[in-house]
Amino acid sequence: MPATPANERDQRHLERTIDLAAEARGRTGPNPLVGAVVVKSGRVIGEGFHAAAGTPHAERVALAACTEDPAGATMYVSLEPCAHTGRTPPCTEAILEAGIARVVVASDDPTDKVSGRGLGVLRDEGVEVTTVNGDVARSARLINQPFRKQARTGCPHVVLKLAMTLDGKVATSTGDSRWISGEASRVRAHRWRAECDAVAVGLGTALADDPLLTTRLPGASPSEQPLRVVFDSEARLPLDGKLMQGAGSDVAPVLVVCSRAASHTAVDKLRAAGAEVLAVTGQNEAARVGRALKELATRGVQSLLLEGGPRLAGAFLDAGELDEARVFVAPVLNGGRDARTAVEGEGAGKIAEATRALSTAVEVIDEDVLITARLREW
Repeated sequence: MPATPANERDQRHLERTIDLAAEARGRTGPNPLVGAVVVKSGRVIGEGFHAAAGTPHAERVALAACTEDPAGATMYVSLEPCAHTGRTPPCTEAILEAGIARVVVASDDPTDKVSGRGLGVLRDEGVEVTTVNGDVARSARLINQPFRKQARTGCPHVVLKLAMTLDGKVATSTGDSRWISGEASRVRAHRWRAECDAVAVGLGTALADDPLLTTRLPGASPSEQPLRVVFDSEARLPLDGKLMQGAGSDVAPVLVVCSRAASHTAVDKLRAAGAEVLAVTGQNEAARVGRALKELATRGVQSLLLEGGPRLAGAFLDAGELDEARVFVAPVLNGGRDARTAVEGEGAGKIAEATRALSTAVEVIDEDVLITARLREW
């Protein structure tokens, strides 16, 4: 059945499912974020969300939390229920056993093993199923962009993070870039690292900044540390740099993406120091980016935070693999003919051919302005 606009009551409860789903942001991969609410006689009698992969799904959590018999109730779910057995039993089974009379769904699940099947099972068993469209449906899709992109393309969702001056510079002509953005902005960036599966930089950034690329939020758990990825075509990453500290640990592993032309000796040294090395083919940087993303997805990477530098950002743009940009603009004019600009690469020949954002949002963070631009939606 086609999706329909949500009435005021359904929209209110679906918005709550999305809020619940977001509680587990950064902790459910490779599973999606899902929230559920059970309503009976106009009252919420149970709610819940999927907390982590391998734990009960949102529907089962909400049913277990019900304060009275859910038979005859309506269940609201941010993502369509599954009908297959994975690490947990099918959610459709729990819904039917509970006697739920109606299920209202905010967004589809694009994976082959789910897409439409759960809803079909429920309809066949006499459950009234409603799927909605409009703003609430879009909100439900947006919280699961990494999950949705990987399901549809086999590649991770890529967010480009930048900090630049008012005149678009990310470093001075001497290479200095610390610190363009303020402390509050940097804390926000650490939160993003905790929420993503991997953080990537190019060799130039690794050499210039010598970053750790870990999340250093107070109380951050080992599970919140992302895979640290360095695009280094010739495998020249210094063995004594901060990135190679703990490279072989399970907490903050390092993966170096190089070309097939990289020296075998250099590759062997990186591996001996604990890094994983991935050699990819491709006649240019953009082609190698595309192949690397496919390989990263097979390693469970659904979301990648791209932190620099301009050359690598340009390669991702040329490859058509930037899904979102989060740009901190600091109240600073730098100038300089040779100062680095934010994104290089081949770029567009005409403004009409440039990548244009589908939507934007602006937030003031102390003295900085954060511009979030969605470039693609899945």
